[in-house]
Amino acid sequence: MDLDITYGLVRLREKGETLRWQPITLDLASRLKDHASARGALLPAEQLLRYRDGRALTPRRYDHLWKRIGDRLPWVAAQSVSTHWLRHTTLTWVERNFGYGIARAYAGHTDNTGPATTTYIKADIQAVATALAALTGHPHPLAAESKG
Repeated sequence: MDLDITYGLVRLREKGETLRWQPITLDLASRLKDHASARGALLPAEQLLRYRDGRALTPRRYDHLWKRIGDRLPWVAAQSVSTHWLRHTTLTWVERNFGYGIARAYAGHTDNTGPATTTYIKADIQAVATALAALTGHPHPLAAESKG
């Protein structure tokens, strides 16, 4: 129930029990579905990402993965690449290419702290999908048609 392979969406469970749909490539959606099936997630309500033995992944898994990647690729360790680093880099690219409002939506930022204008700067899921399509070079079913 957290994966929509038709529209390329994954439901994220974030801080404060916030739920939101995030556009992903159709290829990633398909591979996540295959992963879940192969690892024993048989019911729609079961967690998507799992270990080989079928247990649901924990946040500590990501720390361990980045340690292992850094052991194999010294530049990853030297640059302190992590999931947060990837998020920051992606959001910087989205902001520079699509603007602040779309970067906020891409990140799932819905708070109204900061300048008063943040209350009015909004972007919809189609704008996020359009940014994703540009970033990845893969079309997305929710993306706005390219003008040009």
